[in-house]
Amino acid sequence: MLGSLNLDLVVSVEAHPHPGDTVLGSDVRTFPGGKGANQAVAAALAGGRVGMLGRIGRDSYGAQLRAALEGSGVEVGALLETSGPSGTAFITVDRHGENTIVVSPGANRRLAPCDVTADHFGGVGVLLLQLESPLETVARATELATERGAIVILNAAPVAPLENALLERLSLLVVNEGEAAALAGLSGTEGAVAAAERLQERGAEAVVVTLGGEGTLWRTPQGGGSLAAHPVEVVDTTAAGDAFCGALAARLAQGESLEAALHFANAAGALAVTRPGAQPSLPTRAETEKFLAQGA
Repeated sequence: MLGSLNLDLVVSVEAHPHPGDTVLGSDVRTFPGGKGANQAVAAALAGGRVGMLGRIGRDSYGAQLRAALEGSGVEVGALLETSGPSGTAFITVDRHGENTIVVSPGANRRLAPCDVTADHFGGVGVLLLQLESPLETVARATELATERGAIVILNAAPVAPLENALLERLSLLVVNEGEAAALAGLSGTEGAVAAAERLQERGAEAVVVTLGGEGTLWRTPQGGGSLAAHPVEVVDTTAAGDAFCGALAARLAQGESLEAALHFANAAGALAVTRPGAQPSLPTRAETEKFLAQGA
């Protein structure tokens, strides 16, 4: 796993403020987060053996972030420290469980291409990345992991322009509907299937598009399919995508087919929205299997 680590500062509000508004919220709650760390924990809880490469600051937040990973079974030997603050995310959650997030990258911004070496990928079966780390570092990691024969998965969030050369190194691109349209250069009215196919034309071997309450679809060179969303009571959507991506990577690393891994990941993402916070909301393998066994 290569990616970001943030301490999340979360406030619940009745409704999100508009520009110029002041609204009252709940007491601040703190949770370990960051897309990279969330997905690392999600993968570990799903049964994967996971190591984390990223940067934290030499501050109290950094110590909390390291401890949270270790407590979830994630290996932190490749976790680097830098002077200055750790990454921080400021999150508001409304009464419907929908969130808005402002990220201050802090130490994450300092994860450089030179921090990533071929030695990091010895024995690695799957590399999962996101875009809260510098793009040049993400690109370097995809090069090295591809050379070592790893499955390379990019969750292109937050969305940013990507070169075709990077897309061509991906085994799997995971995006939501808006991200898919932006990367494909479409308006969004053409639909997720068209966006996925355009991204394949640009070089991605396979594409998964998450559709929130509408489920998930995928396209591979052999075809594609879709899964409906699980009906659950939404409490907080903060880490739903991270639960999905981490669980997906773990199951692929265990040798499952893409369709079977997506079935599991779809359930893990659904469970995550029923709980508050980022990492505290992530389900274990046993919880997800029980959810599926109940016919959810």
